[in-house]
Amino acid sequence: MEARGDLRSILPLIPVVLRGSALFWPPAAQEQLKALALGPDVSRVTSGDVLADALHDLRIALSLPALPARAAEGYALFFDDLLSRAHARDWFSDVLPRLARLLLRLPALLEDHYAAATAALGLRLLASQDAGVVLLGQELAAALLACALFCLFPTAGRGETRLPAINFDTLFAALTYNNSRPSQEHKVRCLAHYFERVTASTPTGFVSFERKVLRCGSVSGGITYPDSDAWMKSSVPLCPFRVSGALYVSH
Repeated sequence: MEARGDLRSILPLIPVVLRGSALFWPPAAQEQLKALALGPDVSRVTSGDVLADALHDLRIALSLPALPARAAEGYALFFDDLLSRAHARDWFSDVLPRLARLLLRLPALLEDHYAAATAALGLRLLASQDAGVVLLGQELAAALLACALFCLFPTAGRGETRLPAINFDTLFAALTYNNSRPSQEHKVRCLAHYFERVTASTPTGFVSFERKVLRCGSVSGGITYPDSDAWMKSSVPLCPFRVSGALYVSH
């Protein structure tokens, strides 16, 4: 597995490390995840405020920057104020430990993924102008999303590869702004519901992601993306379209 190019391309972008031919959580991070997996009697995480502290400690254990203060406020606001007490109690006693156990399985899930997937379908970083398909098991996808919820993905180097933000720190931070819209809260509630469902019943299916590419350069027998000069000189009419100022993109 160590020699696989698809795995090497994403190693700097995921929180686990490769030693020899196996993937591992760094020891300090693994111990903290084990404590979270045992529930609030051991982890002492019974509020959003304490959860933010736990995520901060996890990030430090992974040699990541401290959790931004606004994000910590957002976790506290969501779990301590926006959720009902009963709902929050269920999260800390049931959902959070199950998420921690899922994260502890991430190295094994990734190893299983690369053992089963061909290089053409493996999780990898696609360079600009590279077409491709990635096929992920739903349990692995859930574990990767749990990393985003816990803000565990490294952010160094994402800008150079033009990757968008993946951790949920900005999502929770946005809850704290005075002009935050109700839709922001519902985005977080939707994600919380997803984690409740996915940890209550482990999914067994697969999801695929495909990137199709219009080549910038000339390709024999293929379609290429027009350059600016071609757009300027083109006389081909646009297809009919209608603009509405009353609807949203999600409609």
